[in-house]
Amino acid sequence: MTSTHTPTGALTPAGSEGTMMRAILHTGYGTVAEDVLRCTTVSRPTPEDDSVLVRVRASSVDRGTWHIMAGLPYPIRLAGFGVRNPKHLNPGRCLAGTVTATGPDVSSFQVGDEVFGTCDGAFAEYVTARPDKLSPAPSGLSPEQAASMPVSGVTALQAVRDHGRVQAGDHVLVVGASGGVGTFAVQIAKAFGAQVTGVCSTAKTGLVRSLGADHVIDHTSTDFARGSTHYDVILDIGGNSSLTRLRRALTPTGTLVIVGGETDGRLLGGFDRTLRALLLSPFVRQDLRNFVASENGADLRVLGDLVEAGRLRPVIDRTYPLSEVADAVAHVIGGRARGKTVITI
Repeated sequence: MTSTHTPTGALTPAGSEGTMMRAILHTGYGTVAEDVLRCTTVSRPTPEDDSVLVRVRASSVDRGTWHIMAGLPYPIRLAGFGVRNPKHLNPGRCLAGTVTATGPDVSSFQVGDEVFGTCDGAFAEYVTARPDKLSPAPSGLSPEQAASMPVSGVTALQAVRDHGRVQAGDHVLVVGASGGVGTFAVQIAKAFGAQVTGVCSTAKTGLVRSLGADHVIDHTSTDFARGSTHYDVILDIGGNSSLTRLRRALTPTGTLVIVGGETDGRLLGGFDRTLRALLLSPFVRQDLRNFVASENGADLRVLGDLVEAGRLRPVIDRTYPLSEVADAVAHVIGGRARGKTVITI
């Protein structure tokens, strides 16, 4: 149901009176999307001196959307999203759209520019965004395709390039190859010249092959850690495999990059495995790593170049209208998505 509401306190976007827009309002932390996210009408924001106003055409959902929505694990609240209550209008992070106004200190974008990138509160018709977190939208992509890339694509790029340090000829294993980050990671690793093996469920093997994976392992019937193949780099995106199991599949001097992995823990939510990896890494020959992705316009431009060179294509599983963001979050958290889940606005 859509209602009219003017949020107060930290949830109030700046705006001129009488200029309204539809947006998702994050009413409080909670694990069920339909309980804490609702479509309403709020004041349209205005850009500050160093920001731009974007008419949003599409946004996207990932597992991080749920974490921001739920405020779990608890450390995410200390990362700037609000300790007791949500700080931002809604948990949306990705956008694609058109610049409609610029602050006086902005010279990198002009009104009418088509852009994609990240911001706070992206599940809305208009948002303000920092220019250093935006990039010109790649030519030939729809807004939905462009909006699928900023968080998941940048995470995959940094996992492959900066932390996995993938080189041509490396044997790379991508665990969780059919998800939002995984579909990008398979393609980016291939673009870097790697031999890529993707791990996914039976129903998604065809998708992973279509992305260019050299080999696909169905995790419902085959244990990647029990085979004779050992990998130079493992990107663990969608699993919660033990460190012992992951290390068994690595070469003696291989690199493990923990990108994801979920548990029900409210305090750490799977981060305990990451902590163990960091503590163990100095004492073994294998390099055990994790990271938090850095949102930046430079890496968005790298993704755009890969798209325009025909080396990367977004995979969209399903689209939802703005009023059904709660359903989109439930779809992603249910583990049913193949690629990205997108919000049209």
